[in-house]
Amino acid sequence: MVEGLARLLDTKFKIPGTNFRFGIDPVIGLVPGLGDLIAFLLSSGLIISIARRGVSGKLLVLMSLNAFLDAIIGSIPILGSIIDFFYKANTRNVKMLRRYYEEGKYQGSGKGLVIVIVFVFLVLLLILIFIIWKLLEWLYQLVF
Repeated sequence: MVEGLARLLDTKFKIPGTNFRFGIDPVIGLVPGLGDLIAFLLSSGLIISIARRGVSGKLLVLMSLNAFLDAIIGSIPILGSIIDFFYKANTRNVKMLRRYYEEGKYQGSGKGLVIVIVFVFLVLLLILIFIIWKLLEWLYQLVF
């Protein structure tokens, strides 16, 4: 089921005369707002199905990050839709699942990854707040 859903989302269809494959993820992502949400929910369902197999926390964190990045990048108008055709987060997640079982990769709790991710997001948030502050200062000086 996991591989079938990932295939449907990322590689089900082939453009004739090429090796390029795509799934319904980038196609439904073309619907403004709602499409990327639906694609994210389908990816989340895939991750929940994988979590029920009892995989490591580290693997789940990495898979969730893949799905989150796919949703964020996919929500960028036009460019995000184009990138969606190439990123294939669900296929990446299935490949990680295979490496987890076959090679013993991605073992551990994932707490360290979560801490790093939260730290990076906080730094990015502070940078964004600083930029907005400077922009507001500049606008204030322009007006007054």
